[in-house]
Formats: sequence, structure tokens, C-alpha cells
Amino acid sequence: MGRGWILSGPTARRWLWNLILQPPSLSSAVIADPSTLLLRLFPDPCLRQKAVAVTEFDANLAAVADRMIEMMFEQRGIGLAAPQVGLGIRMFVAHVPEDPEDEDRLVSTDPPGATAKPVVFVNPQIEHMRVPVVPYEEGCLSLPEIRGDVLRPELIRVRAQDVSGEPFEMGAMGLLARCIQHETDHLDGVLIIDKFTQLSRLKNRSAIKSLKRAAGEW
Repeated sequence: MGRGWILSGPTARRWLWNLILQPPSLSSAVIADPSTLLLRLFPDPCLRQKAVAVTEFDANLAAVADRMIEMMFEQRGIGLAAPQVGLGIRMFVAHVPEDPEDEDRLVSTDPPGATAKPVVFVNPQIEHMRVPVVPYEEGCLSLPEIRGDVLRPELIRVRAQDVSGEPFEMGAMGLLARCIQHETDHLDGVLIIDKFTQLSRLKNRSAIKSLKRAAGEW
């Protein structure tokens, strides 16, 4: 989850290298060199495939998670899911930094609305609380220059494992709750464009077509 960027110059070249170096299909988490991972852009088929549960917690998985965190920061995002880098495993990383001017975006609230440091979520399961859904504008690193309103609950609980396989559970509110839901959607092949409000769908129709044309789809 994050801000988009224009599909030109280095971004366009990155897209081409994506197609040349890494075929558009999901692979396992066993990567000889995690530094070779590349961000996949819509309409890459990887983004539409459902990921499978992680069963092996080893040094390679930890290295992949570390590289995903680096990529998230490089792209100035607050979340990144494994399918976005071509991996078909149920794992994502997230970091919603505190904002002292926003009382709903603090680590100290209960539940928290921010994270003190990047968090790795493996095999996450979300429990949606019985609260109203609200609209909020979302972007996605795999959908550059596309933003729109998505309806989601602002309060959730999530159960997951860390990169060592240890289970944990946490509540989340506000932007953190939204980020966790956004990244979990990626693990099921669901994108924000599937959940846009009708007005946001119409507003982004041209931009979505542009991404398809850039990828050779007409």
C-alpha cells in the first residue's frame, strides 16, 4: 500500500526488466538472492493469483522479508505483500509510522493506529470487528498513479505468525487497520480497483487502461 508513481523513465524500464528477468508467474519463497526481487505492476498476472500458506520458516524466508521491507521503504509505501514481488506465499510487511498530530495514528493507543517498526505478517487471518465501514482514499505500489476510495472497517484484529513462525495477535485501528486489510487482500489476488466505490472506478478508468497499454494489453 502506498503512493503511486508515473509509468515513464526508470519506472517504465523497471517494468520491462520485470518481464524480461522474471516471468509473470508466482514462485515459491526460495530465492537464491532476495536482492533480485522486483516490484510487479498491474496487470501482471502475479497480482491475481491466490497465495499459499507458509510452512517453512528459515533463513531464506527472513532474507526475503528483510528485502521486502527495504523495497517498501524505497517506494515510500506503508505495506508490501509477497505477490507484489512475484512470490506466492501468504506474507506481507507493514510499517505505519506515528503521526503526533493524529490521535488515531499512534503506537500508544489501544488498539494501536501505527507501528513502532516494520512488522512481518505471515499467514495472517483477519477478524473484522462489528463496526461501520468507512471510505478512505487508498493507493497501491503496484498500481502507480491510481488512488480511490475503498470502504473498510476501521477496527480489526489480526492473527499471524512472525518470520520465525511464532504466532501473535494484535488489534489495529485507523490507517494501520486499513493497511493490514489492503495487504491481506493482495494475498487473495484482490486489488483496490476491485473495491473502489463507483465514483472512484469511473475516475480511474482511463489510468487503468493506460497501465494495461503500457504492459502490452489493449
